Order: sequence, then C-alpha cells, then structure tokens
Amino acid sequence: MATGYQMVGFHFRVKFLNLPEDKEADIKFQSVTGLDVQLEKESIKEGGENRFEHGVPTRSKYMSLTLKRGMLTPNESSLTQWLQEAFQNLEISPIAKVNVELLNEAHNVLMQWELSHVWPLSWKVAELNAERGEVLIETLELNYNYFKLVAVA
Repeated sequence: MATGYQMVGFHFRVKFLNLPEDKEADIKFQSVTGLDVQLEKESIKEGGENRFEHGVPTRSKYMSLTLKRGMLTPNESSLTQWLQEAFQNLEISPIAKVNVELLNEAHNVLMQWELSHVWPLSWKVAELNAERGEVLIETLELNYNYFKLVAVA
C-alpha cells in the first residue's frame, strides 16, 4: 500500500549469509554507508568537431561498504571470527551474499540491497580513552562486486 511518505533510515539490519554460525549480534550495526554506485565514462573525440567530446557510459563502479557497531568478543560474533581469519591468518573467504535491509516499525523489510561477493578490506577499533565512558566502536570496511536493490511488498 503506497503511503506517500518517505522512508526513514534508522531502522535496519545487515544479514551476512553463509557465516559459520548465525548469531543475533551479527545483524546489529550503528551505521551503514557505502551503498554507492557510479557510472564511469569514456570520452570520445569527434572528428571535425573540436569544441567538445562525447561522454559515453562504460561500467558501474561500486564503493566499499562501511559498517560501525559496538565491539564484540569473538565468542559473541561469527563476523568477528570471520574477520580474525582474514586479518590474522590471511584466510579470506568471501561471503556470497550480504543483505542490507531497511525495516518498518513492525520489523518487516521495506527495501533490501543484496551485495555480492563480500570480503574485508579493513577493521578498525576506535580510540581507547579512560576519560570517556563511551561504547568501544569497531569499523568494518568491506569490498563487494555489486549490489542490486530489491523492493519488498
């Protein structure tokens, strides 16, 4: 049913399919950025017309996905175990599909971005600071080949 209202971006989850163990903590994130695609272009010079060049689209270029969440121990998170395997043991196992799902107030999926062939680029831990009582945030940067937007009715 069309409501005419724009969607809000604060209620979402990220599902990593094919992790060794499905844990509830692995879908919860503070923020998600990088659902970004651009068309690259090639310039073609026209013979006889020197005032401009024609720009033609060539291929899509996808940015990396950045996820932020409170730090979890490896026992609490299969995602943390996957990252440890990649960065400590250099055993990089791409995940075939990751879904970023925008949810409504009843926790039903409104829209879904399906990311293909996901593997880790970087894993950062925020500053440890004794003067602040903040949650320790980890930032995951993930590479993916492409995404497709799936509208869910």
